[in-house]
Amino acid sequence: MTSIKSLRWLMRKKSGLSDGGKSSFKMKQLPFLAVLCTIMLFIVYRTTKYQYHQEEIDKKWSFWGQPKVYPSTSGKLKGLPRGIIHDNSDLELRPLWSRSNSRSKAVYSNSNLLAVPVGIKQKQNVDAMVQKFLRENFTIILFHYDGNVDGWWNLDWSSKAIHIVARNQTKWWFAKRFLHPDIVSIYDYIFLWDEDLGVEHFSPSRYVEIIKREGLEISQPALDPNSTEIHHKITIRARTKKFHRRVYERRGSTRCSDLSEGPPCTGFVEGMAPVFSRSAWYCTWHLIQNDLVHGWGVDMKLGYCAQGDRTKKVGVVDSEYVFHQGIQTLGGSGHRMTKVSKPQRTTMQKQGGVGIDVRTEIRRQSTWEFEIFKERWNEAIAADKNWVDPFKSDQRRIRKRRDTQRLPKNNI
Repeated sequence: MTSIKSLRWLMRKKSGLSDGGKSSFKMKQLPFLAVLCTIMLFIVYRTTKYQYHQEEIDKKWSFWGQPKVYPSTSGKLKGLPRGIIHDNSDLELRPLWSRSNSRSKAVYSNSNLLAVPVGIKQKQNVDAMVQKFLRENFTIILFHYDGNVDGWWNLDWSSKAIHIVARNQTKWWFAKRFLHPDIVSIYDYIFLWDEDLGVEHFSPSRYVEIIKREGLEISQPALDPNSTEIHHKITIRARTKKFHRRVYERRGSTRCSDLSEGPPCTGFVEGMAPVFSRSAWYCTWHLIQNDLVHGWGVDMKLGYCAQGDRTKKVGVVDSEYVFHQGIQTLGGSGHRMTKVSKPQRTTMQKQGGVGIDVRTEIRRQSTWEFEIFKERWNEAIAADKNWVDPFKSDQRRIRKRRDTQRLPKNNI
């Protein structure tokens, strides 16, 4: 009997009935699970590979070094195949025809841009400036604020420059409307200069070499100490240096020392001759207010666009310097008093006036815009709860260091 029971038990075990058939069911599941896992791994692999491939394509398409976010996600470009979308432009002049039948994309010969607001009265000075930059393969764009373009055509290089005309508009008005980041994204550096800068001691190529080597995202050439007009000490040329990032001042209302961490002691350039890297200009363009055309106050906030520590990323180049002539031309073409129309004259005569002091009116407007800009900055900070001032912690640390230094030695 025992042998018969043992035999039945062995047969039942072999057929998987000793545990109700559960073992047999599990054994049958194993091949299915293996196939399912293989399929899932394949899907994950293909998805990851596709995402990596798309990121690489996006990087190639983006001049800013970041994956491009295409408007097609909103449906506006869904009718186009992705490869045909060309969502940036440039300021390069193109011939009406070409002997070359190459189908390859254009190779840009100019990697930097000079943009200057100009009036015909500064033609000689602008001529000297542009000739220097053209020799270094810069793209040139002139903003004619006096409406006179015909007076420039007798210059040999005039046909190589881009001319934009709008009467009595400022540099910042032109820049906001015609230097959009997607338009100037092919350029490594954007020189946004005034017209009254003497360039006798300035080399564009050596300047670019210095700011690249030193990692200056925002910069300006130093001003000759004999310049007609100088507003901030940090912009004055230091004769013994190639460049500097800060200035020291122990007199006056503004004290500058090693403890200073902001404008106008460090992290500052003035609006007359700023030079921006591609990334810094992308930020600065968004900082410029569309309706505040004089740009007052913007220079004090440029450090926020320096792509990092403004005490290291913003600087003044001493070895390549310019002479600031301080010529006031915009708004009055050199004349302080401007005639007014007859109805206006009648009104002003009643008030005891005889004309408009253009420079005074422009200064009054600039001052008003400065106050508006400050208000908008403060309102934006209050409204954006997620924004953190990158320089606040530095200011707290500086105040703490100052307080420590003021304590009596026996209390330290």
